[in-house]
Amino acid sequence: MSKLDLAFAALADPTRRRIVSRLTRGEVRVTDLAQPFDMSLNAVSKHVKVLERAGLVRRHRHGREHYLHLRALPLREIARWASQYERFWNQRLDALGEFLARTDNGEKVDD
Repeated sequence: MSKLDLAFAALADPTRRRIVSRLTRGEVRVTDLAQPFDMSLNAVSKHVKVLERAGLVRRHRHGREHYLHLRALPLREIARWASQYERFWNQRLDALGEFLARTDNGEKVDD
């Protein structure tokens, strides 16, 4: 599986997206990260491991504590991939705008 596939698969889950969102505010201990979730620490750790495999999260230990921080590179890869379709959508929206302008002007449209 490619790195892009791993990142998309990891972010397909809403819990993992919430974890990524939290990590945008900075490094956090795993135990603190798990607190707002209505699941066990073990369950949150499993989600974190998926994010680590996708390269979205890096963990380091300080004593007995595990700290996590966000790695943005996979998110940049997703943005780069998605941006390829920006031209496609802009063309479609331009065509829609032209169609609506013609219909607003009372022109007969054969589309």
